[in-house]
Amino acid sequence: MKILVTGGAGFIGSNIVDTYISNGHDVVIVDSLETGRLTNINPKAKFYKLDIRDPKLESVFEEERPQIVNHHAAQMDVRRSVSDPKYDADVNVVGSLNLLELSRKFKVSRILYSSSGGTVYGEPVYLPCDEKHPIRPICPYGATKYIFEVYLDMYKFMYDMDFTVFRYPNIYGPRQDPHGEAGVIAIFTGLMLRGKPVTINGDGKQQRDFVFVKDIANANYLATINQKGSGVFNLGSGIPTDINQIFDALKSITGYEKKVSHGPAKLGETSRIFLTGELAFEALGWKPEVSLYEGLQATVEYFKLKEVDL
Repeated sequence: MKILVTGGAGFIGSNIVDTYISNGHDVVIVDSLETGRLTNINPKAKFYKLDIRDPKLESVFEEERPQIVNHHAAQMDVRRSVSDPKYDADVNVVGSLNLLELSRKFKVSRILYSSSGGTVYGEPVYLPCDEKHPIRPICPYGATKYIFEVYLDMYKFMYDMDFTVFRYPNIYGPRQDPHGEAGVIAIFTGLMLRGKPVTINGDGKQQRDFVFVKDIANANYLATINQKGSGVFNLGSGIPTDINQIFDALKSITGYEKKVSHGPAKLGETSRIFLTGELAFEALGWKPEVSLYEGLQATVEYFKLKEVDL
């Protein structure tokens, strides 16, 4: 099967590409490299350096004729979405619509889309959040991620184009950027391995649902080969972990000796969110396999070996 992966040079997308290729699929990557890395690209994939908003994207579809599109290219920084909501919408809505229209034109059979369970629900009414939880984002990023979910549902109605929406939890693991604005585990790991001060935004009691990136890649693979019809799935563990716990675990694994400091909380950040993964298990046979501590150990080892410029 030929699969086009947008954002395939990024943290999550590149892990998904590797899973597809290891299972014998033909993969085409489209990535602007604004946040992705050339070093993440699987050498067996065909790569186009291109923004999803670029009209030249049509020539990629014309040349490659993908059967499946896995859409992970995005503006994913919550703080940037707050400071520049127009840019956030341009990439996450207008760029995604460009991709969707081309998928319709070239008769793609399914689009897989990475949405955000951590932001589309806003401050939860109940926990863990399931897929029926009210949608009420409190930041522009969450709004734009959900808006494209609506377009996918609309295109299913109008054109019978199947889709899979994954509402992601906090994903961590190898290839996450230790210098980015998102990804607390990668940021803490990078700072600790360099012996630098670590600052937690707020009191550190914010709770999140952390799932290892290999488990997320497996969910994408299962949906690609097994799913019938269309659906929206949370990929949660259902287990809340607060940021102070993450700091303590990484401190133990890395041997970090400094004390943590606390700064102001981030605007637009949900205080407590974790997701159920029951529907994904029922429909796809998916559940997280890697425990948090095991995943943290694997992440630290990767950073020691690969992130030489920490």
